[in-house]
Amino acid sequence: MNKSRFSMLLLEPGEIYFEDYSCKMNDQESLTIDSANQGRLKLCSKSLVFEPREWRFPLIKLHFKDCYDICSVIKESSGDRKNVIKIQTKQYAEMLEDNILAPYKFKYEKKVFFFHLDFVSAEECLSQMQQLHRASTLHAPEHNSMVATILHSRYMRMVFDPVMMDDFTEQIICELQAEKISPLVRHQGKLALTPTTLYFQPFSNIENSPIIKVKLGEMKRIYKRRFLLRQVGLEIYSSEESLISHIYLTFPCEEIRDQVFSTLEDSPKVNLEKVHTDEMTLQWQNGIVSNYDYLMYLNCLADRSQNDLTQYPVFPWIVADYTSKSLDLDNVDTFRDLSKPMGALNPDRLEKLLDRYNEMNDPKFLFGSHYSAPGLVLFYLVRKYPQYMLCLQNGRFDHPDRMFNSVRDVYNNCLNNMSDFKELVPEFYDTGAKGDFLVNKYEIDFGERHDGSKVCDVKLPPWATSPEDFVIKLREALECDYVSRHLHLWIDLIFGYKQRGEEAVKANNVFHHVCYEGSVDLDCIYDMNDRHALEVQIMEFGQVPKQIFTKPHVRKIVHRVCKPVRNPESISYSIDCIDTIKLHKDSVKCVLRQGSRLISGGRDGTLKVYDIEQRKQIRSVALSPTPLSTCVMVDEHIVAVGSWDNEIYLYDVEYGRVIESFRAHDDSVSCLLWLQKHHYLISGGCDGVVRVWGNIGKAGQALRGLKAEFDHDGKITSMTYRYRRHEFDIITGTNDGEVFIWDFTSRALVNKIRLYSTAVSGVCFLSTDRIVTVSEGGEMTVTDLSVLHSVYQKNFSEAISSLCWDGTSVLWLGGGSGTLLQWNMITVTQLHELLVHNDTVKAIHYDENSKTLITASKDRTVKLWQLNQDS
Repeated sequence: MNKSRFSMLLLEPGEIYFEDYSCKMNDQESLTIDSANQGRLKLCSKSLVFEPREWRFPLIKLHFKDCYDICSVIKESSGDRKNVIKIQTKQYAEMLEDNILAPYKFKYEKKVFFFHLDFVSAEECLSQMQQLHRASTLHAPEHNSMVATILHSRYMRMVFDPVMMDDFTEQIICELQAEKISPLVRHQGKLALTPTTLYFQPFSNIENSPIIKVKLGEMKRIYKRRFLLRQVGLEIYSSEESLISHIYLTFPCEEIRDQVFSTLEDSPKVNLEKVHTDEMTLQWQNGIVSNYDYLMYLNCLADRSQNDLTQYPVFPWIVADYTSKSLDLDNVDTFRDLSKPMGALNPDRLEKLLDRYNEMNDPKFLFGSHYSAPGLVLFYLVRKYPQYMLCLQNGRFDHPDRMFNSVRDVYNNCLNNMSDFKELVPEFYDTGAKGDFLVNKYEIDFGERHDGSKVCDVKLPPWATSPEDFVIKLREALECDYVSRHLHLWIDLIFGYKQRGEEAVKANNVFHHVCYEGSVDLDCIYDMNDRHALEVQIMEFGQVPKQIFTKPHVRKIVHRVCKPVRNPESISYSIDCIDTIKLHKDSVKCVLRQGSRLISGGRDGTLKVYDIEQRKQIRSVALSPTPLSTCVMVDEHIVAVGSWDNEIYLYDVEYGRVIESFRAHDDSVSCLLWLQKHHYLISGGCDGVVRVWGNIGKAGQALRGLKAEFDHDGKITSMTYRYRRHEFDIITGTNDGEVFIWDFTSRALVNKIRLYSTAVSGVCFLSTDRIVTVSEGGEMTVTDLSVLHSVYQKNFSEAISSLCWDGTSVLWLGGGSGTLLQWNMITVTQLHELLVHNDTVKAIHYDENSKTLITASKDRTVKLWQLNQDS
């Protein structure tokens, strides 16, 4: 059986295909039916298309608006009644002659066509043709309205056929009107949802299958989509082994779309892959996710889909050098300035645009064309998808001189032309496709340029030896250090806080107001002419992606590795308890390891020293009548201990005596830090003050060595620090959920961030700019200090009372119910959860030398754990 050459792409974008009829066609009434051409006549909303059975003959397209008479011709011949429809037209088009993809041949001449219908009577289909013919004489809005009425009438008569279901006993949960979307094409039909399967039954027979079946159990990702600025779309991705791996549907209104989404999401059969934005951002920042994959992810979040040319994924121009013989990725001049939109890269052009902008009335726009629109996408992809361009441009390609002929010429045009600001499409960086969009693989005759040269493959820059090499080098540029350090600036422009509003104005990033989500509500526009004009503008002009970020995007961390190391992504530990120590009479508040000694302080006011090798207690001293809260080693033998009696005690473990104690705060000492480099002891207290002490170890000199103090509104609950070259910052957490950043050199408050409504119970640095904090409310947050906002948040079912970082990738969290959680903060995944104590884990200490972990609990025990790195 011959495969049909007819497709919806032979129609105008948005045109509806109703049905077809078996028939024979000839163009002279005197000819016999035997000499007619056998084929099928397609009835569409704006045209009739005759598809001959033999491929050497072209398809004939007759626009209703070009027809001046459609009637039936009834002949009596040898007692047989013949059903013939006669169509007279002013012009017509021929397509796909010899099945060769080429511009349509438009015949500007009057002609009469006769269609001899095989199985239906002329009267049966003539009324539909004449109705559509009358509609074609109306203005576009009235025409669309009349076609919509015809479609609705057909829809109301259509009933979903359960015979096509896998199991006819399946219960249909809901049956709805829907459209299946593919580039430039909308297939109307019925959607039926059962407990196991989503079915889509098209109105017409254009699909390869009379029904499309998507198993709920195979669905992996579901996205709500904006289609033509209306929130009515739903895009579903299934597993790779699924027969239907992807489907894009739209619904009559947002409420129906949301109903289907909720039904699918709540179904016990659907097991979706949950990837949160902040988790993906953190993985990208850590280098686990590539720049290419992250941009594809952001495009997906922003309603960009390769099935919707009006919202095709947008990628940046990265390289600015298209003349050199080699591409130098270590040279800054090789790259485009990613902090500016394309329209602002040329200062002379920008000045002229700003002059025009300042003279405009509101709503103003700086750029009169967009960086991504259907025509711009197909400008790049016409060699790969020529049928899309023919559909979009009514059977014609662009003038040969205006086509995508040279990468260098296109980039220069985007820099200098007053109406060209387009960015790129993902195909420029897709190494899997090997640059096939740059090659005229179908050998299409696109015509000749002004210099007589034929339009063939795209001319590449000197540094690329082939289309595949070109794409590979662009991908290397996209993933290089320079782009990684600056890509967040472009993300701010396209998906982030500089996309709209006052920040967009400051960044010279303002487009026509119709391009922005929320600027137009088509459902509230009842005037057909106005609505049609806006729909056309939305379709042709381009749409700004949905805004994802409202604060500056974090910068990617570029790791410079001098020697090969194990990829931190793979690190995880299994832990084995090698000792349980029960020495305290009350809750153990702090613990550390120094060599073979394990030192702990308790609520009972005693400091215990335990020898791990001998497995026995070697020191026990009642330092205070009040609980001990925190301890740090200040040299090989001396431990500093903070107490609720406002004192700091310096205790010599080797000789078993208190060297010094001094009143450090006006309330309980809550936490201590030791800076070995400066020999500074930093203390935090419940009086809301952090103090830095410099004469630690000099008998009787501690109070005289006060170097600095920092005041807070709340009690100090946690502390950490970071070095910046020769300076350092102190970061503190308080009981009212705030984090403070102090510059020690200037004694100034750099910033304050409110993260929680409960106390910050732990804080540590993951890298120079990123801290992780936990709260008594059971929250964990990763905050990027360079942009001062959170990039990842996680809520737990219990309070988090302590945390500990191994310095590379693993974070341990102590829970209120005695659990120990192990997280890999590079991949942002929880690795293990283990019940280690019978009550709250109050402290965790990691000893790198012995690869052991020590946990202390409210249940009065201390446990020693051996860490074994998983292979």
